[in-house]
Amino acid sequence: MTRVCFVSHVHPDHLDEYRRRHAAVWPEMLEALRDTGWRDYHLFLSPDGLLVGVLETDDYAAAQAAMAATEVNARWQAQMADLFVDDGNPDEGFVLLDEVFHLEGQLAAAGLPTRPTAAPAPTESTQEQHR
Repeated sequence: MTRVCFVSHVHPDHLDEYRRRHAAVWPEMLEALRDTGWRDYHLFLSPDGLLVGVLETDDYAAAQAAMAATEVNARWQAQMADLFVDDGNPDEGFVLLDEVFHLEGQLAAAGLPTRPTAAPAPTESTQEQHR
């Protein structure tokens, strides 16, 4: 399993429309993403149009190629293209980011539990809040 993170840029004048279209993604698009290996896929959008995507997949290149081969992806990308800053298919302009830290991975590598073992002890600041 591989975690992938990418960035792209939605035109700031089109943020509301981008959100509207993603509030009800076509069912056949959702199925195509699932069936081509995109899992736990999230998109985050900043007020200036920075789009950050995070997903898990077995093989990103294969998942992206399989998705590009679907008819529904061609229709979706054509519909979304006018919302992005750069020309072309939005999914071809993703800039991939290198993962430099993963908490659970480092905890496991250090032989430490990845889940809390007990409730954290109250700190002085939390004790002050309850007075």
